[in-house]
Amino acid sequence: MNQPSALSPGLVFTLAIIYFAVLFIISLITGKDKSDDSFFVGGKKSPWFLVAFGMIGASLSGITFISVPGAVGGAQFGYMQMVFGYLLGYAVIALLLMPIYYRLNLTSIYTYLEERLGFFSYKTGAAFFLISRTIGAALRLYLVASVLDYAIFSHWNIPFFVTVFVTIALIWLYTFRGGIRTIVFTDSLQTFFMLLSLILTVIFISQQLKFDGGVWETIQNSNYSQLFFWDILPGNNFFKQFLSGAFIAIVMTGLDQDMMQKNLSCRNLKEAQLNMGTFSIILLIVNFIFLVLGALLFLYKDQLGIQMPFRMVNNVAKPATDLLFPAIALSHSTLLIGSVFFIGLLAAAYSSADSALTSLTTTFCVDFLNFKKGKSSFKTRTIVHVAFSFVLFFAVLIYNALGNDALIWDVFKAAMYTYGPILGLFAFGIFTRLKISKDIEFLVIPVCILSVLISYFLNWITGANIGGFQFGFLILPINGFITFAGLCVLSLVKTE
Repeated sequence: MNQPSALSPGLVFTLAIIYFAVLFIISLITGKDKSDDSFFVGGKKSPWFLVAFGMIGASLSGITFISVPGAVGGAQFGYMQMVFGYLLGYAVIALLLMPIYYRLNLTSIYTYLEERLGFFSYKTGAAFFLISRTIGAALRLYLVASVLDYAIFSHWNIPFFVTVFVTIALIWLYTFRGGIRTIVFTDSLQTFFMLLSLILTVIFISQQLKFDGGVWETIQNSNYSQLFFWDILPGNNFFKQFLSGAFIAIVMTGLDQDMMQKNLSCRNLKEAQLNMGTFSIILLIVNFIFLVLGALLFLYKDQLGIQMPFRMVNNVAKPATDLLFPAIALSHSTLLIGSVFFIGLLAAAYSSADSALTSLTTTFCVDFLNFKKGKSSFKTRTIVHVAFSFVLFFAVLIYNALGNDALIWDVFKAAMYTYGPILGLFAFGIFTRLKISKDIEFLVIPVCILSVLISYFLNWITGANIGGFQFGFLILPINGFITFAGLCVLSLVKTE
């Protein structure tokens, strides 16, 4: 076996500078039109195949890029059970939600709630999205900042908050003009680098490992290959994971302004549906390859005796499985693999973080500043863009202070509480013809908040007292159902 080569912090820094220079060039070309129509929906001129390809990187993100391979050590291939559920969720999006969005010609998908249910329902749905996307984006940015700190800035004794500030500032610089129009193109480039890194790393480790048989045969004979889990109690039971995956796809894509904003930039409904179908199949394949990579990483670690990376939490060293991939790629592989990995990680992390910042700006401008009603201003939009950049900055620092790994699960945990009310609001609007009196529609706010609290308590009490059983991610549809039921009760109240 060849002696691996480590990437120096200086080389990693140089790669980052070159990569962002390319992104800035793309932003200059695509950001000439500073109008709201270009920023929010790309003038509805985005080629569907670019949207589909770019959405792969945005959906996977830097968290998937390194947390999913790292999670193989504990969950083996069980994550694929959720991915199978994604396919059902994406079918619901393409056949049910997208026709509504295109028929109403929406810029923000939450304006549907205003037309169907009223002012408070609309503002509540948009507010829950802002909370959820801020949390999710902060987790993703925390990940890329951690790796940049691990690979570059910690070697130069630069504080972590400076790393976070630089990370977010770079995103702001290449998105503040072009918005979604720029992101459609940068996401496609970033997805390419992410997939290139994934494939080359799989090939490299496969060549380095001393297999008795083939690659897949070796994985099957290892302790990392179980795909389906049928026992009721474990958190990764197939039926629980499959249904959870379906609902996660619906809320984190179909009811998420970030992801739908890209789809709404397509020329028409047919192209948007074609985009969704293509995207879902490719995503299935890519996630499986990530899990193959995860098994190979653990086999490689075991064979070479590589120590599991750790991070300090309350002055205690805890294993950090989400840093196993970067540790091996940057310190125990070839110069080429390390370089491609770093670019791939930046691509994966930034392809989700940049669109998150843009969608937060869009939702606040359209849903709370009423840009669609003529109050459009490039200056105001820029101020909002800067403000959300600082919100993300402080959110990342807070998460860093809490100290945690297995970030992929943290993202989903946040989603099952914050997206639940959005799911309930849309389900009530789409599947019923009930209406809530304007005099009491403000009660939608406490209904949604109460739904989150009840869901949290239910998940806590069952995990503690019913033989170890936990609803896990099924709390998401339960959360949505509680909101739905509360809205049905409100609809029964008649006022003068």
